[in-house]
Amino acid sequence: MKKLKKKLLLASLSVLSGVGAFAQGNGSAGINEATQMVTSYFDPATQLIYAIGAVVGLIGGVKVYNKFSSGDPDTSKTAASWFGACIFLIVAATILRSFFL
Repeated sequence: MKKLKKKLLLASLSVLSGVGAFAQGNGSAGINEATQMVTSYFDPATQLIYAIGAVVGLIGGVKVYNKFSSGDPDTSKTAASWFGACIFLIVAATILRSFFL
């Protein structure tokens, strides 16, 4: 009976150690899949940022026009800040895309 328990224990340990060896890997397939999934989001995200930049530009143009029409002396500062925000969005999207892809 004692020999049967030892053989059963030895057989179960052999099976369990073999399963662990088959389950281990270097994980490169998972890392490659994750990288491919993340890079697939860059094109839609870049297009979304460009669209947001266009909307911000239109809103900024209307704000600057309203200030200019009312005779506000602070028009150039407002125009520069809205224009700078649009340029930042476009440049940031382009640089992030080129940096990560």
